[in-house]
Amino acid sequence: MKPVRFLEEAQEEFLAQVTYYEEQQKGLGGRFSQSVEMATALASAHPKLGSPWKLRTRRVFPKDFPFSIVYRIEPTEPVVFAIAHFRRRPTYWRHRR
Repeated sequence: MKPVRFLEEAQEEFLAQVTYYEEQQKGLGGRFSQSVEMATALASAHPKLGSPWKLRTRRVFPKDFPFSIVYRIEPTEPVVFAIAHFRRRPTYWRHRR
């Protein structure tokens, strides 16, 4: 299993959502974090398992939350471009490299 690298913007999105959910209900931020970690571990262990998507990326979906983890398989590691809420514009992250 290769380590997963988060782009800085994706890491910031992740942390912002953890904080948001924790403010909504104690423990919910931790559940969101665990769900994202499980989904990224799956993407790391089986990179081609994620649904093919736009701009040569793939997506995996954290359980119980309205988000997708957008990643690309790079030669050395999977790279997460976004932790994208379903209601956001679909490719708002496309400028990220």
